[in-house]
Amino acid sequence: MASERSVTVGGVKIGGGAPPVVQSMTLTKTHDVEATTAQIAALASAGCEIVRVAVPKSEDADALPRIVRFSPIPVIADIHFNASLALRAIEARVAAVRINPGNIGGPDKVEAVVRAAKAAGIPMRIGANSGSLPKHLEGLAQQDQAEALVEAALEEVRLLESLDYRDFKISVKSSHVPTMIRAYRLLADKVPYPLHLGVTEAGTPFSGSIKSAVGMGALLADGIGDTIRVSLTADPVEEVKTAFEILKALNLRERGPVMIACPSCGRDNVGVQQLAERVEERLRTYPQAFEVAVLGCAVNGPGEAGDADFGIAGGRDVGFVYAHGRVLKKVSSDILVDELFHEIDRWISDGMHRPKRLKMAKPAALAMAEASAIPLE
Repeated sequence: MASERSVTVGGVKIGGGAPPVVQSMTLTKTHDVEATTAQIAALASAGCEIVRVAVPKSEDADALPRIVRFSPIPVIADIHFNASLALRAIEARVAAVRINPGNIGGPDKVEAVVRAAKAAGIPMRIGANSGSLPKHLEGLAQQDQAEALVEAALEEVRLLESLDYRDFKISVKSSHVPTMIRAYRLLADKVPYPLHLGVTEAGTPFSGSIKSAVGMGALLADGIGDTIRVSLTADPVEEVKTAFEILKALNLRERGPVMIACPSCGRDNVGVQQLAERVEERLRTYPQAFEVAVLGCAVNGPGEAGDADFGIAGGRDVGFVYAHGRVLKKVSSDILVDELFHEIDRWISDGMHRPKRLKMAKPAALAMAEASAIPLE
């Protein structure tokens, strides 16, 4: 279920029915302002909407005012163990602060941070991580780690509510995907606050993207989750790309094209893997949202390519270019990709109008046979 409450992080609404927000975290030493702001700029160009920076030392807090001033997107200060650094981050006018009330130094330190955040009008993120649960919950964690994660988060919620502060979002991250899914489902039934989703320490781009897609995708499909971070051992730009692919697959966000490509089989006469890779590489330069299908033979070509905005179906010597459910042309295979992008570019320049589609009444094989009679361009 969607969260009832919302928070605003530097002008970006999270929760309360807003589309899921994509965020990431810099890898640079935060006190290196030049490197940190350069990485933030790269993340913003990739579509990142909120960025988190680690603030483990005083010199990192010293750098925050300049980073906040130079950043094109809202900056969140990520702070553990040291409440004074959280106070300095708030003074630097960061858009939000992420703290763990369980390790920030006790209730009095939490109260000091909350009072400063309230006075500055900025939200916080609180929450539990399976790798750093409080000692008094270790017994519960051995029985049910998801329950322990939720209880740790609820203890923090109760503390902030007791201070009359409700401007926060919550996370209950785990590197174990089934635990993460169950914890968020349990928490979503108990609180009205926005939820920050993540499979913590997910791994390398290949395995980490899969774990993140399974974990966050399962929750997002049920309407749970208001902001996401894909935690990869990689350039954080890859986190943003993966996050948007997850959201695009669920029709929750649009950013750039979506490509459909057949898995290939013994009917492939065109080398569909290489064909799809060429198309995908060229699609990366397009910010517009549209769908392109790349098929290797006549079996699924008319159906799949017909459902997409554009498509190509390859053959040994010739291929077919589709647009909005109709065959546009038959061309030789060596110019098939160029002709596809010629039609895409023309459509974009003409305003991206999508014509009314006609239902395909003919079997795919018959439609392809008729398309084969089109003169070669």
